[in-house]
Amino acid sequence: MKTILLGASVLAVLAGAPAFAEKGDWQVRVRALGVLPNESADIDTIGGDADISDSLVPELDITYFLSDAWAAELILGVTPHDVSAVGTALGDVDLGDVTLLPPTLTLQYHFNPDGQYRPYLGAGVNYTHFFNDDLPGNSALTSIEYDDSFGLAAQAGVDIVVSEDWFFNIDVKYVDINTDVTINGAINADVDIDPVLFGLGFGRRF
Repeated sequence: MKTILLGASVLAVLAGAPAFAEKGDWQVRVRALGVLPNESADIDTIGGDADISDSLVPELDITYFLSDAWAAELILGVTPHDVSAVGTALGDVDLGDVTLLPPTLTLQYHFNPDGQYRPYLGAGVNYTHFFNDDLPGNSALTSIEYDDSFGLAAQAGVDIVVSEDWFFNIDVKYVDINTDVTINGAINADVDIDPVLFGLGFGRRF
């Protein structure tokens, strides 16, 4: 009888234990993402610097486990920002707003894939597409164009298991984003955006 009770207890514990990460597993996370640009700019003709607003947006990522510890993650989202040129020969110039689509692919190493706390580090590449670049309605400027960007990305985070398939996630990323901006077809600016991204959310393993 004691053996039967012991076996039943073990089975009950295992039933409530978090599932092990395995090759072929998929994870999907949804996060609230704070986007904090570390902007700087080299603006010809009028000089000055760039000022780019912070943003709070939703984010989706999809992860595939190549092995128990190694995984590839695709990070998806869009982030709108207000943009200004500050300290120029013309004073501060409102450049309106622009939206970034920055899909990022990272290769991650998960240090404790079978535990309740599963920290990871990642590194990869980013492509950023700029769209909805609108000047203010009362602006004396006539046009603004942003070139798309390729850059590197770094990532650190932790998944905290809350049930067999669900987990809480904390994540931070740094993304190298640089764009050439052309204003009125004549003023050129080399702009580094280089945001730090702070994410909190939930995920599920399949």
